[in-house]
Amino acid sequence: MPLRDFLSRSLAALLLAGLAGCASVPTEDRHPSDPFERYNRAVFAFNDGLDRAILKPTAEAYSELPQPLRTGVGNFFSNLDDFRVAFNNVLQGKFHDAASDTSRILFNSTFGIFGLIDVASPMGLAKNNEDFGQTLGRWGVPAGPYLQIPFWGPSTARDAPALAVDFYTHPRNYSFSSGGRELRDYWVPLLVLDVVDSRAGLLSTEAVLATLSEDRYVAMRDLWLQRREFLVRDGEPADDEAWLDDLEELEALEALEREGP
Repeated sequence: MPLRDFLSRSLAALLLAGLAGCASVPTEDRHPSDPFERYNRAVFAFNDGLDRAILKPTAEAYSELPQPLRTGVGNFFSNLDDFRVAFNNVLQGKFHDAASDTSRILFNSTFGIFGLIDVASPMGLAKNNEDFGQTLGRWGVPAGPYLQIPFWGPSTARDAPALAVDFYTHPRNYSFSSGGRELRDYWVPLLVLDVVDSRAGLLSTEAVLATLSEDRYVAMRDLWLQRREFLVRDGEPADDEAWLDDLEELEALEALEREGP
């Protein structure tokens, strides 16, 4: 059976099993932002299995490479990400931050040798973190239900559609969306390297998750939702947000914002 057909059938069976089990979760036991918990747990288990079988071992092997090499790779993709960040800062009316993002791109792409060296941060041009999901949040669009996306991870009804905008505004994906076959051949290795580098950055956060809850799904869901709300508000607290007391844990999980490729 072709791999594509196998994956399609596996996802279809996963979806049906999860939807069939949603009603078995008592209403009083459901998290208010997670009405589809049974389905989400099924997808979480699926993603976690793939991660443990393929992605995590690859990231562990990658983490054994020399630190300067890994830093250069991370800087390169961070520089590409600044294009998306600047775009969303413009949409949010944060023109000062957008100018800072643009300056980062200019300095890191030139003096930093195509972004391999981060020369902008020591100059006081801090790295920002924005995506289209955050932009929708700033525009007043509610997050909606929490969702686990197959092969991707945590998201919400608001953030999931926003991923399409993030995809097409990220320069890494230019060869996929606009180039010919020769350019598209570069997209797959770039995507794989970016995903592996991001996953390697999460290795140290797993111990933090384990200390927060015996249920890894609950720990991931709660902190991810808290982190997203923190980012949408740019760190500004809302009324009765006791979760800000856990800010250190949220910042330790900042890499979770690289929600997939």
